[in-house]
Amino acid sequence: MSKFIGVLTSGGDCPGLNAAIRGLVRAGQNQYDMQFVGFLDGFRGMAQDRTLELNRKTLSGILVDGGTILGTSRDTPARTREMTDEIVATYNRHHLDALVCLGGDGTHKNAMRLKEAGLNVVTMPKTIDNDIACTDVTFGFNTALGIATEAIDRLHSTATSHHRVMVVEIMGNSAGWLTLGAGIAGGADVILLPEIPYDVDMISAAIKRRARAGKRFSIVAVAEGAITKEDAKVVAELKKQLAATEGEQERDQLEEKIRRLEGARVGHSVKLTQEIEEVTGQESRLTILGHLQRGGTPSSFDRLLATRLGTACARMIHEEKFGNMVAVKGQEIVPVAIEEVANTTNRVPVDHAWVETARLVGTSFGDQ
Repeated sequence: MSKFIGVLTSGGDCPGLNAAIRGLVRAGQNQYDMQFVGFLDGFRGMAQDRTLELNRKTLSGILVDGGTILGTSRDTPARTREMTDEIVATYNRHHLDALVCLGGDGTHKNAMRLKEAGLNVVTMPKTIDNDIACTDVTFGFNTALGIATEAIDRLHSTATSHHRVMVVEIMGNSAGWLTLGAGIAGGADVILLPEIPYDVDMISAAIKRRARAGKRFSIVAVAEGAITKEDAKVVAELKKQLAATEGEQERDQLEEKIRRLEGARVGHSVKLTQEIEEVTGQESRLTILGHLQRGGTPSSFDRLLATRLGTACARMIHEEKFGNMVAVKGQEIVPVAIEEVANTTNRVPVDHAWVETARLVGTSFGDQ
């Protein structure tokens, strides 16, 4: 008998989402006698039962398109019982055998909530940040890495012409993979990551050393979630207080303080650029790449990876391996329990080979 499968994309948009949808649906239809319905705009659309039939016509030409034909949102059933109940009702109304959720860390928390509610859920890992646990890589990362690297390449021209310090802010709220990779590939002189707290004086010392050596420009690649050593100490103390606090209101206040210090902060890179100019005496300019990193045609690597994950997901559903994420391990694609993925972040180890490589070529991380 045919299996009826629901599909949704949630969280931030990402290159490769359409390729993954195409791989899933085509493999499911061609090999496993599956029928698919897409839910528009993520979990919100499923709660409201807004659908798009997924067939050859709707899949035609989407392999090379960025974004997602299903639309997306950041609404989260993990926070409200009402939305979870509405999603379960939609699942039952369509007589679904499984629900496929394509998304990042927040999506996996929501998928775990739906699994606990009794739904057959399978997930696929997408994010440009590459911060999903239990998989070697996520689709979307390679495309964004290329975009960020090209941006740094282009900034070299104006940096050398005007003898400036060019600061470029790259996405990465709690994990610095994108900034680290693009910084190394683009030859950044300073790389600032959420995982390695920095000192502005250390950054300035590195820039001044370059100036004394006749290098009259510098490139600083900074993750949006990069944090100073001072703020890192405050966060560590707040987390100690949080662990010892039982009152719900007090915990909420502490968590909010931690969120304001960790992760992306409005104006953080503006302040950093001003401080670098003041301390070094070199004209400094900021470029924020923002959502440019998410857009455009996915790279061939991401199209291939997304297609592999999509077809593997169809096979996993056929084999009724529900409650899992389709993960990349070396050259293999394997199931990993959603519980192992949710509430965990794949952060850059401070002794990672990429960090060591950057240090060996003289890159400063602002920490020494």
